[in-house]
Amino acid sequence: MTSLPDAAERTLPRGRSLPVPRRVVLFNVKYSPNLGDGLLSECLERELGRALPGCDVVSVDLAGRRHYPLVHGPARGAVLALLERCPASLRRLLAGAMLHLLLAFRLRAHYRRALRGAEAVVVGGGNLFTDADLNFPVKIWGALGEASRKSVPVAVFAVGVARTWSRPAARLFGGALGRTAIVAASVRDEKSRETWSSHFRGTTAPLPDVVVDPGVLASLHFPVALRRKGSRKIGLCVTDPLAVRYHSTRASAANLEAWYPAALQSLVAHGFEVALFTNGSPEDRGYLYRRFEEWIRRAKGPVTLSRSFDDPAALTTFVSGCDGIIGHRMHACIAAFSFGVPAVGLRWDPKLDSFFDMSGRSAHMLDPARVSGREAGERILAALADPFDPRPLIARAQAQVAGLAASLQTILAERALARR
Repeated sequence: MTSLPDAAERTLPRGRSLPVPRRVVLFNVKYSPNLGDGLLSECLERELGRALPGCDVVSVDLAGRRHYPLVHGPARGAVLALLERCPASLRRLLAGAMLHLLLAFRLRAHYRRALRGAEAVVVGGGNLFTDADLNFPVKIWGALGEASRKSVPVAVFAVGVARTWSRPAARLFGGALGRTAIVAASVRDEKSRETWSSHFRGTTAPLPDVVVDPGVLASLHFPVALRRKGSRKIGLCVTDPLAVRYHSTRASAANLEAWYPAALQSLVAHGFEVALFTNGSPEDRGYLYRRFEEWIRRAKGPVTLSRSFDDPAALTTFVSGCDGIIGHRMHACIAAFSFGVPAVGLRWDPKLDSFFDMSGRSAHMLDPARVSGREAGERILAALADPFDPRPLIARAQAQVAGLAASLQTILAERALARR
């Protein structure tokens, strides 16, 4: 990202303070049913607002949503199941056509309204530079097109970048960044940096820095739950095998039907109380509802089903009250780390491995395709016995958000001077 002292000394008279933007728009998927997206969005909103006192920092959901879902219905799961049965080329064609219609008739107006009065735009964080049937390529292309119309400077912050894009996705992402004033860029792991560099080689897109996912700031912005003295509560975050297959590989989900109940039995056998939960995705919740009664009967011990969470605060309160968690979902693990709760990550997507590497907890990744659920009890015991201090990574994330704020202030100062 832009170095504040160098840029400020190059453009500002001595003693002149940097301007604070009146309004900054964050393009993300804050109101996704997967509350991990809301968690990182709220953390970035609040931390950037802290770094820019008096600035109106607002999130604009790329899908046009305006609030957290109140109904956890089955529609998304049905769509995923339908898309999974289609050949990849047909699936991409159908999804792309629907997305372009949605963009034309609803989303462009949504983006345009949100950008009124905005002096800067930030895209991120989250796994936004991915090609899941052109979903993000189309939406980011449309959103940045509106930012370009208004000549608003854009920063990309803490995004995930997928290794494989279709040709239409590459054209959309390339077009989005090519016509936009990208003033700073960062990604959330080294693999994303490598893939960004590969995708945008030979273009004007800046080489990104690697920053910490802003979700690690959860313990600074959400309340912590009180843990019961002497408790041995493990939260098991359940993900629908369909979702794992759709976003990863079939091998990653091949044995989850047997793995989950075996893991529950192992945890109970090791003396733990287990609370089943999800990050909020309706397909995950529906899968859990269909299975939990049988799983609890087979576990023959203290296993409970947590309530649905309405927002990220409810999710983080639950996670912070556990003694340990196990799961695929990245931001359940990130929130746990932030609150000092040991986590065992279930391998399915490189982004989760990257966070465990960055946080020094890679020894506590577990591949369900290779390690039986019967070993879950031993693996969580090992994680609990391996202490860690989240404060250095939290401080690093804070400094990086402050750096983002400084970059936005610097570019606004440079533009103001250029207009004189």
